[in-house]
Amino acid sequence: MAAKRFFDDSDPDPNQRNNKRIKSTATRPSFASVIKEVVMVNFLDNVSSALEPMLRRVVNEEVEKGLRRYSCRTISRSPSLRIKALEPSILRLIFNKNLHLTIFTGSKITGVDGRNLQILLVDTSGEGMVPTTLPYPIKVEIVVLDGDFPSETNWSRDEFDKNIVKERTGKRPLLTGELNFTMRDGVATVGEIEFTDNSSWIRCRKFRIGAKVVQTGNNQNTVRITEAITQAFMVKDHRGELYKKHYPPALGDEVWRLEKIGKDGIFHKKLSLNGINTVQDFLKLATIDTPQLRNMLGTGMSEKMWEVTYKHAKTCDMGSKLYMARGPNYLLILNPICQVVRAIIDGQIYPIRELTGIQKAYIQNLVKDAYANWSSLEEVDGLVNEPALLTQGEPTMDRYPNVQQQPLIRTYQRNTILTDASDEQLAEYNDWIVNPNYICTLADNNTGGYFSDGSSNRQLLR
Repeated sequence: MAAKRFFDDSDPDPNQRNNKRIKSTATRPSFASVIKEVVMVNFLDNVSSALEPMLRRVVNEEVEKGLRRYSCRTISRSPSLRIKALEPSILRLIFNKNLHLTIFTGSKITGVDGRNLQILLVDTSGEGMVPTTLPYPIKVEIVVLDGDFPSETNWSRDEFDKNIVKERTGKRPLLTGELNFTMRDGVATVGEIEFTDNSSWIRCRKFRIGAKVVQTGNNQNTVRITEAITQAFMVKDHRGELYKKHYPPALGDEVWRLEKIGKDGIFHKKLSLNGINTVQDFLKLATIDTPQLRNMLGTGMSEKMWEVTYKHAKTCDMGSKLYMARGPNYLLILNPICQVVRAIIDGQIYPIRELTGIQKAYIQNLVKDAYANWSSLEEVDGLVNEPALLTQGEPTMDRYPNVQQQPLIRTYQRNTILTDASDEQLAEYNDWIVNPNYICTLADNNTGGYFSDGSSNRQLLR
């Protein structure tokens, strides 16, 4: 028979169970407290919603009143300064000359004429730039600028300062020398300054030099003076100076000093093999036979390259030397590049404007003979007087008895040539007369490359 189940006497105390029931009841909020809390939250929301527009309006009114009081006080104290701040600057610093387009490190920076740069103070309120002065000294600083600056003609001081270029990390200061000086009476001379690094490491590969005012009198903010800037230029390492081009070239310079002809390059070697070693040799052959010179250079020198090279060569200084070519019945005066300056044939003189094609063709033949015997020509100084130059001290009337003295002097005031030639010679040189590749400085006369305009020589021979 199964035993009956009796209550376990080990059950917890009934009082303990009652205590747990009381605790759980105490942690549960009453209905009344919940209602009270909800009412309080709704009240606060309503109050804040009602006060917010009013508070905003009050704060805005007070702020506006404060700003009006401050602005009125500022204008009443310094109205002139506020007006000046709105006006553009009419004073500007400028450099008095341009720089070379290529500058080498370690070389003194000068103008294109080789002289020191000057900085001038000018007034731009009128149509041009008028030099002006201030009653107090100006302290000026020289800085290096990015070659792409400025993008506009007017700029602010902050824009100028942002484009100042500093040296590369670990390098010496980019520009050294006398970078700070004082300007008085509107003029200041820039001392010795030079670059220590090239410009190949910046994006545009070019620098500018700028000059800015760092102090004006005793007050740094008295007036705005716009900064000066140069044109953009390249800075190369000084080792490249040995191979640099000359601007302008000299007649005696080696031919590789010309643009597009590199030292020991293919064009230089071709010219050297044909006896064209100097700029003067290059220009003489260009005067006598341009196609021959072009053939020497070959097809590697394009038409555009030739124009650049020839234009550069033509900028050289001709100097005062002239050359005389004598014959049984003629006397030619040639400039250093084999152009005719003066000519007397058979004691007769005619202006270039009146030369016929036959006469010009005959003169060309004489000039070619003179070119072939250039080393035997007599050198004369262009500063001597004209009759002596043409006759080597002999009286003009005695040497040319058929020429009247007065017409001789009158016609020497411009280039004159007279000659005769056969029809065969005219046919031989007719191409030269109309060939535009030859040097011709009197294009309106159609005299060809053998004849100089003589503008500079006329001044020398007077």
